[in-house]
Formats: sequence, structure tokens, C-alpha cells
Amino acid sequence: MGTGASISICQSLSSVEIKYCRNKVGPQPQRTFGIPLDYSAQDETQYPVPPIVKHLVGYLEEFGLNHKGLFRISGSVTKIKALKQKYDQGEEVDLVNEGDVNSIASLLKLFLNELPVAVLPDNLCANILATFEDNKNYMAECTRCLKRLLSSLPKAHYSLFHFLIRFLVKVAAYSDVNHMTMENLAIVFGPALFRIPCSPSAPEKQTVCNAILLHFLQHHEELFADCPDTHFSLTEAGDPQILSPAPLSQGPTQQTEEIHHP
Repeated sequence: MGTGASISICQSLSSVEIKYCRNKVGPQPQRTFGIPLDYSAQDETQYPVPPIVKHLVGYLEEFGLNHKGLFRISGSVTKIKALKQKYDQGEEVDLVNEGDVNSIASLLKLFLNELPVAVLPDNLCANILATFEDNKNYMAECTRCLKRLLSSLPKAHYSLFHFLIRFLVKVAAYSDVNHMTMENLAIVFGPALFRIPCSPSAPEKQTVCNAILLHFLQHHEELFADCPDTHFSLTEAGDPQILSPAPLSQGPTQQTEEIHHP
């Protein structure tokens, strides 16, 4: 596709509107998993990333970066269930004493998989796929158009995606030890960030989505250059291993199945 056509596609991206239906998924205050991002991060005004994500990433930054096969080895089903229940009931969670690297890595993926609306919502995902396919031979133009698409994300989704991209880039920086290159991380996290409906073409679309995620990882500095939080540390100062949320009323918990990474 020629550059002129690429620019015309890019110019039309400003009309993309994210349909984010708040009335279809009612937030449940007693839960941490399975609630909309704009609710779970509503108290994080400057950089709206759910506290549980910061908590899990803080632990993995300290103990997981040198862990061989990070995100590829399934965690303990028992530990995942127990930790998820404590988060959902608003109890204090001490990851150092109650978890391990594989279980906490699995819990982070589980949190993303259980979001009622994916980090990259369906209609934006479709536009990202089309833009990437139409401009794959013009990577500079592709990156510019993808950056504009990302800017149309709801604030909570944009912040979480940016936060995760920066974390995964950091994980990849230790790939000589953990064996998790950007390519491997794109394969592992592609299904969690892009929700591809079941269809005969789903495997092919997922492969393209993984390639797009790899592009985001490889070009993150340019894609998020205008974000005011680009130069901030991933986790806040202090002890990231203990999360003590305000007490919440207990609600029904959900069963957690074992996670099998590629």
C-alpha cells in the first residue's frame, strides 16, 4: 500500500470512537478481579493503574527478573486461588510469604484475562489490526498511526497498557537470564491484551496480534513519547510486597483454573 493511502487511513483514525459500555458490567466493590479498569483504578488519579497490578509487578521486579522462564511456567493452583481470594476480600496480601514468582506471574495474567473489557477493547483491536496489516511495509507510518490509535484509549486502559509495556521491556532486558525475549513475551501476553473471538481465522489473527505487541515493545519509546509518565519509575517508593487495602465486605469468590503458558 502506498504512502498516500497510508496517510489517508491515518487521518481517518481521529474519528475512531471507543465504545465503552458502563451499563453492561456493573462494578462489584467487594472484588478486585473481573471489574472494569476505570473502576479498579478510580483512586489512582495521576497514573490510573490498578493497585493490584502495581503490587504484583513490584514483586516481580524485585524477585522475578532473573527467574528462568518467567511467565512461561504455570504457578501453584492452590496459591493462585488463595491470593485471588484475599485480594477479592480486601485482605492484606503479603506476596513474599504467601506467593512465589511463578504463581504471582500467573496471577497477573489471570487479572488481565478476567477484565470484562480487554486492555485493548475489541473495536480498537480491529482498527489496530487493519492499520498494522495495511502499513506493515511502511513501519514508520505504521508506528505513527498506531500511536494515534493508542491515544484514543480510555485513560485507565492507556495507563495500564503503557505500564505493562514498560514492565515487559524491562523483563526482556534480562532475557539472557530469564530467557524471555520481546518475541517470547509478545507470544505470552498477546492473548491477554488482544481478545480474539473464536473463529476459523482466530489462530491467524492471534499471530498478527502477537506481532503487533512485539512492535509495541520494540517501538515503545516513540509510541509513548508524549506520555508524561514515561520517565517515572514503574513502582512507587516503599515496600511493594505488602498490599493493605481498606477492609471490604466479603463476597463470593471465583474458582481459578491452572494457567498454561505457551
